[in-house]
Amino acid sequence: MSRTRVHNFAISLDGFATGEPQSLEAPFGHAGQRLHEWMIRTRFWSPEGTDGLDNAFAQQHSQGIGAEIMGANKFGPPGWHEDPEWRGWGGGNPPLPTPRLVLPHPIPPPPGVEGGDPL
Repeated sequence: MSRTRVHNFAISLDGFATGEPQSLEAPFGHAGQRLHEWMIRTRFWSPEGTDGLDNAFAQQHSQGIGAEIMGANKFGPPGWHEDPEWRGWGGGNPPLPTPRLVLPHPIPPPPGVEGGDPL
């Protein structure tokens, strides 16, 4: 049986995972890396990082992940879908080693099938 898991999802107390305005130059908007500072300070992220509880949690980051389902704004800044050269954050070297499924918005209508029944 397949499992789905939400992992390492940092949000602010008011429910946002990034600040406004998100852009190519500021992937996390005005919030910068603030929501992720705890992870950036760990040895998991950098050899000079710290050990401890945060590091132990960060080391579990990608274990058991077969693929990642992500929203359009995690894959790229607003408007990325209009740039045929865009390959996601990290370009040809994505930060996560797993396959990615990007959910665009708005989601396009499902294709029809012969006989007129929608999928």
